[in-house]
Amino acid sequence: MRVIKPEHLEVLPFKKAVKKPIPVRCVQMHEAFEVETMEGTLRGKKDDWLMIGISGEMYPCDNEIFHKTYDIIE
Repeated sequence: MRVIKPEHLEVLPFKKAVKKPIPVRCVQMHEAFEVETMEGTLRGKKDDWLMIGISGEMYPCDNEIFHKTYDIIE
């Protein structure tokens, strides 16, 4: 198995990529919650977002991260 260390990144042939704009369903939860995810049970805090991905997977998203990475579309 190859081990990648930060000091050796310059030798890798990196390309640039932009994440595709894929709409997901979301709802802001106004109380703490738990959700069954592909990685097991995860908890969301009051005002975090419950997200449903393109394959129907559910996951919590921290409110601050949500506002940095998502825009609500109508």
